[in-house]
Amino acid sequence: MLVATILLAGVDLFFRGKIEGLLPGHHLTTTDSVDPPELVVCDVSRIDPDEVADAYPDVPILGFTNHTDTAGLRAAHAAGFDQVLAKSALNERLQEMVEQLIASVD
Repeated sequence: MLVATILLAGVDLFFRGKIEGLLPGHHLTTTDSVDPPELVVCDVSRIDPDEVADAYPDVPILGFTNHTDTAGLRAAHAAGFDQVLAKSALNERLQEMVEQLIASVD
């Protein structure tokens, strides 16, 4: 498994803990970090998708939101996010998606 620096944008403490549990071994950072991320994971409902896409144009972006947040899902797709998942799918799909997106960078 590749170990990546993953920037968490707009992720609350509850979901940060959940993501840490789903992605053991990866280096999770916040926007305060000086380490350039190899992947950005963000809570679409808590960020502006266009701002995140503009800030990290060369970094794969994975967004997640409630499955009922159709406007957020559309905004993330329109901003050019590489993947967008419903929060309910994080448990089953997050690790697989992260591995695919990190591999696509190399």
